[in-house]
Amino acid sequence: MTTSTTTSSASNKVSPSFIALLPLFLFLTLFIGAGVYFQSQGVDFAFYQLPSVVAILPAIILGILLSKQKLNQSIETFIGGIGHSNIIAMCLIYLLAGAFASVAKATGGVDATVALGLSLVPSSLLLPGFFVIAAFIATAMGTSMGTIAAVAPIALGVATEAEIGLAVMAGAVISGALFGDNLSIISDTTIASTRTQGCEMKDKFRENLIFAIPASIITLIVFTLAGQGQAEVAAQEIDFIKVIPYLTILFLAVAGLNVFVVLTVGILLAGITGLFTMDYGVIQFGQDIYAGFTNMQEIFILSMLVGGLAALMQQQGGLAFVSQQIEKLITKFSKAKGEASTRASELGMAGIVAMTNTCVANNTVSIVVTGDIAKELAQKHQVTPKRAASILDIFSCIIQGLIPYGAQALLIASTFSISPLEAVTHAWYCMILAVVAISIVILRKRTH
Repeated sequence: MTTSTTTSSASNKVSPSFIALLPLFLFLTLFIGAGVYFQSQGVDFAFYQLPSVVAILPAIILGILLSKQKLNQSIETFIGGIGHSNIIAMCLIYLLAGAFASVAKATGGVDATVALGLSLVPSSLLLPGFFVIAAFIATAMGTSMGTIAAVAPIALGVATEAEIGLAVMAGAVISGALFGDNLSIISDTTIASTRTQGCEMKDKFRENLIFAIPASIITLIVFTLAGQGQAEVAAQEIDFIKVIPYLTILFLAVAGLNVFVVLTVGILLAGITGLFTMDYGVIQFGQDIYAGFTNMQEIFILSMLVGGLAALMQQQGGLAFVSQQIEKLITKFSKAKGEASTRASELGMAGIVAMTNTCVANNTVSIVVTGDIAKELAQKHQVTPKRAASILDIFSCIIQGLIPYGAQALLIASTFSISPLEAVTHAWYCMILAVVAISIVILRKRTH
């Protein structure tokens, strides 16, 4: 709490400066420009050819050059941003979440969960069924990409056998994956949004339900009405023991246990399950934990570098400039103070994280980049931390599911052999969530 207060106070003392935002624009230009170029060349995963952690390096150099501080002081500011307690905690949670996902997959937890889901899906409700399966797995795993990788091949086989449109089935899987990723206690977007806004994960989870439940019910109805074809899914052997780690972390997380404890328990349970149910040794357990760490390498490094760059931009007045411009919009559209100001502030947060995610095609990065701005807006306009975190996560999730150059769309498109644009045009949950979320922000009564 002391750190965030100090940071906020520091940002109030600096003069707003558009120039201080140039490093961020350079980062986005390099990252997006490379993606557009490689896409024009027909390269697969075009927007991921230039690693984001490399694209941000010139931006950091520019940020240091633009600083009015002495070189050593500028570097200290950058390092201070990297070492911020929120950034470090976020990175540690990334490592644990990656380790859990890796161990659970290696010990058969993912396959067991998919098999359990398929056993519960009636053959006449395949589309809404796969939406639910993907939603559950993503909520348990905390990753939409891992969910799509696990579920998409099975969904493709079922869709082909039942003569269901591939694009519609792809949309159902993406929709479920992003529903779960957005809600999951161990998702990197949840970690980023709660740490930047300073709220408990369980509180943000409950706040998200206000938006997610009505949106998911409407989505289920839409996919049910769109259902076509029918196929008998071959019975698969279900190993309930291997599903226990997922169910356990869901229960413990919702119960409010510290996230570090939740993830540690999940890793140990997944490892113990493997030790007693298959040929899985302690050495392999250790190797899988390390593999999970390495899977989080890019987002781990990028979060630290973004934290450092944000500190430079904040010290130079860049974040104050953005906050000032949003304040002007809030003042323009809010003739009254209080509830109207709060509503406009929430819409401002939604807009800035949505625009950032459109540019960087990474919902976690967009939350990290805009987190400080959103926190200042929340404090000025009486938006609770849990609501600010929820809005950041929801609107970054919406955009992530609708951009054809996002990793989720690219992965499922390659699996289904369809265009990414076809896949995202059927990601109906994201579209419905956008309408529901904006409606709730505008219409909901505020109580503080």
